[in-house]
Amino acid sequence: MRKITKPVFFIVLLLILGFAYLTYAGIHYYYGDIRHSYIKGIDEIRWGIDIQGGVNATFEPELNGDQETTTDEMDAVTEKEITKDDMDAAKATIEQRLVGLNITDSEVYADYTKHRIMVSFPWQSGEENFDPSEAISELGDTAQLVFAKGTEQPANLEDPNVVLTGNDVKKAEARQYQDENTGNVSWVVSLELNEKGKQAFADATTELAGSGQISIWMDDNNISAPSVNEPILDGKCQISGNFTYESAKNLADKINAGALPFNLRSTSTNIISATLGEGAKRAMAIAGVIAFIMVAIYMIIVYRLPGFVASIALLGQAAGSLACISGFFPNLESFTLTIPGIAGIILAIGMGVDANVIVSERIKEELNNGKTLNGAIELGYKRAWAAVFDGNITVVFVAVILMGAFGPTDSVFGTLLKPLFMAFGASTAGTIYSLGYTLLVGIILNFFFGIFCSRLMLSSLSKFKAFKKRKLYGGVDKND
Repeated sequence: MRKITKPVFFIVLLLILGFAYLTYAGIHYYYGDIRHSYIKGIDEIRWGIDIQGGVNATFEPELNGDQETTTDEMDAVTEKEITKDDMDAAKATIEQRLVGLNITDSEVYADYTKHRIMVSFPWQSGEENFDPSEAISELGDTAQLVFAKGTEQPANLEDPNVVLTGNDVKKAEARQYQDENTGNVSWVVSLELNEKGKQAFADATTELAGSGQISIWMDDNNISAPSVNEPILDGKCQISGNFTYESAKNLADKINAGALPFNLRSTSTNIISATLGEGAKRAMAIAGVIAFIMVAIYMIIVYRLPGFVASIALLGQAAGSLACISGFFPNLESFTLTIPGIAGIILAIGMGVDANVIVSERIKEELNNGKTLNGAIELGYKRAWAAVFDGNITVVFVAVILMGAFGPTDSVFGTLLKPLFMAFGASTAGTIYSLGYTLLVGIILNFFFGIFCSRLMLSSLSKFKAFKKRKLYGGVDKND
């Protein structure tokens, strides 16, 4: 408390206001007609199907590259060649590709009888001329990555020239690479191989060092064919080409998701209308702003200076929740926001209000018990911490269970809770996952803004002579 000085309030206030503005507006630049974002704003949030609408597509296996196969012929062939395990593998791969695009509000169903996979997912943020065919074009690609000796495409995966496949890759990610000779910077796909791939790649590069090439293929497309200068023994390599960040990340996501057991072709696509639409989205935004202002006014009237500080902290918490959804932070991609996700934000802000109310009441009690102003603030936060922590940690448990049960990866919670939630009509994992995500993020931010930042600001204000009156904190002046 003694180390917190007067300027701290203004520093924290400016940081929160600046953070809120950047979260809203972002930072962008234009290269021709293409907009690139240094920092993503809220206009780049991908809204869920229930708010913005989306696309529905039906996929069927493309056998032997023949796209004119009739339905009867397809059923006859697939009965022999495609198993239930193949359909499950294809469904899981498409789900993983959607997750790689941070599309959590999606539905993927497999029809084992007719060998079809149905996919529904929301429009991309900012999309005006939506082309459903283009939106689903990459989901059905086989995405089979192959490293082969020489420059010729191997006939199949059993070809003796095949060195690696996508199954030998432990991790793929887009990275920037600077050429040591020219200094040019380009985007590459960096690969980390598993133990089997590491040994196979070491053997091949040792054999070809100084005299051979290894070609890299994605399906039927040759990405590159670099010369092998020396053995590569550490299990790390990279794929170079004329990549942009988007194309490099897209390739890395496909490799991470794995290859489909067969190529899929889209037999039908259609647009899904939004449940609410643009008008309702604007109405929700206006209602949210009005509600926030009313809560702030109430807090200031009832709790005075602590209420004023709490309102600033709540602004930071709300901005932080939106930042975690929009992709504001470099390590967090944009997230699909659904109506239950909005409910999660509101509930988390409500928990933030509750935390500040508890703290304000504790400070008032300490003042009325005769404590000094600084002592009351310090003891108020200290004694409120246990109640705030207990109330918020239970919500964290709920949020984690929701994310585990309805997230993109299975968990022990999912096995137990999915049937229960589906029985109550929660038929899509994405909407419930969005609720858990926004709730968890909001509660974590509540600890930071509602406790840490508000304590800094209130302690700083108490150093000013104009704010030393006990009435401003809900207490009774000793002179009264």
